[in-house]
Amino acid sequence: MSTAELNKKKLDLIAWINKLSDENIIEFLDCLKKSKSKVDWWDDLSENQQKMLQHGIDDIDTGNVISSTQFWNELKNG
Repeated sequence: MSTAELNKKKLDLIAWINKLSDENIIEFLDCLKKSKSKVDWWDDLSENQQKMLQHGIDDIDTGNVISSTQFWNELKNG
């Protein structure tokens, strides 16, 4: 991205933020701005948590998924 494109994107974001009225989005952006963590959250997970998440990612990659409608119907109907 060129410097001109980057500057335009910044100005667009500033204009968008200036028009925001949703307090939740404003709070989220403020937390994002204050976040100074350079650590990847993945590294803070236990080995078991990482394995469980990787298993879910592998399921998605292999197409081993169902729709949310199917999930809720199966849960509701036992």
